Amino acid sequence: MNTRNEVHPAFAGLIGAAQADITPPAGIFNRNWGAATSDVSTGIHRPLTATALALRTDAASQPLVLLSLDLGWWRTVEDEWALRGAVIEALGVDISRVVVNLIHTHAGPGICAEDEDKPGGRLIPAYLTHLRETCIRIAQQAVANAAPGRLEWAYGRCDLARNRDLPDPAADRIVCGFNPDAPADDTLLIGRATTATGAPIATLINYACHPVTLAWQNALISPDFVGAMRELVEATTGVPCLFLQGASGELAPRQQYTGDTAIADANGRVLGYAALSVLANMLPPGHALAYDGVVESGAPLATWRREATDASSALSSEVVQVTLMLKALPAIADVQAQLTAATDNFQRERLRRKLRLLRAVGDGPTHTTPVWIWRIGPAVLVAQPNEAYSDFQIALRAAFPGTAIAVLNISNGGYAYLTPRAMYARDQYQVWQSPYAEGCLETTTETVLAALNR
Repeated sequence: MNTRNEVHPAFAGLIGAAQADITPPAGIFNRNWGAATSDVSTGIHRPLTATALALRTDAASQPLVLLSLDLGWWRTVEDEWALRGAVIEALGVDISRVVVNLIHTHAGPGICAEDEDKPGGRLIPAYLTHLRETCIRIAQQAVANAAPGRLEWAYGRCDLARNRDLPDPAADRIVCGFNPDAPADDTLLIGRATTATGAPIATLINYACHPVTLAWQNALISPDFVGAMRELVEATTGVPCLFLQGASGELAPRQQYTGDTAIADANGRVLGYAALSVLANMLPPGHALAYDGVVESGAPLATWRREATDASSALSSEVVQVTLMLKALPAIADVQAQLTAATDNFQRERLRRKLRLLRAVGDGPTHTTPVWIWRIGPAVLVAQPNEAYSDFQIALRAAFPGTAIAVLNISNGGYAYLTPRAMYARDQYQVWQSPYAEGCLETTTETVLAALNR
């Protein structure tokens, strides 16, 4: 007989969580869309949140610290490192043991120090300081609060995310928008952290979907759909919820690009109820289903019983370097000259992003980008700074079908899209935005798979 137990992959050790508000003041610079007609926020839709989770094998070991921030994306490597480096220094841990994941809201505040001269930019330096101090504080709190517990994982599904690579009906190109005819990865991974007695500590939600519900028409600071999702999940569980943005390069809600906050909230509830459904279907902490034989009735009935199950205390972390080929890129001076001459808002926004990206990747033939790989008991967390297409997470999970694998975009930095090789023959934003040559996604996937196999 080859009947296996039904069990949630589980880590047992010291687990702690902490959370804080990181909502910026109204009036801060928040131009995130080239089509926007305003530069500053006029109010707050929902508060922004920072949440920390700390994992330790025992009190003598260095913790793994995961931070989820309701922010968009880093514009410069200097601003990103100013925050993450300060957390690493304050905790006294190795660089491999801190991951800062941004939810990637497109309705967040400016977090680039270089934008201080922009409208509302005078508020950015103080806000960056507040962010840094808050992240240090909650990271330290999560470590200090860590107590014996379990982190268990379960997969589910949610159809909020849809494919957004749409062939333009009027031109030979691909535009960013809901494509009802293309498939979308709807995988939802839930992590449930509980105490030794089964009381909740935190909920982790790993899902791939661009928070672009609120777009150029919106001037309110917002975590987009993540806000309503978190409100629903936290109201039910009573503990902090970390949203971890997955490999969402081509994924977004079908209802997007609006100024209607009610649509953002509705999108959030779709994900929130899906997450709660997975949580409700999980077995009690520390239990598995074991086959218990056949009861002869009108039909022969296979029976299963709950039984206590062990968990792994293994924790490890490493940083894998991935070397990617670059395209033939324009000189920084040429892009700066184009920016100076540009008059249209969308052109200036594109050129500003290109300029910062060129500064980040350098002028050599290649760029080396890091990937963080954590082993958390029998589960794995893979975090990287780029915007990978969902092919990345699909390939990793397919290679290890019995393993819970959390895959994170926009982690510990932010550079560019990683798109499949076949798309480089197409005219589309994710291809021409990226400085990486074709094969970037495949190289990243192969490098990470090799590391996971090791």
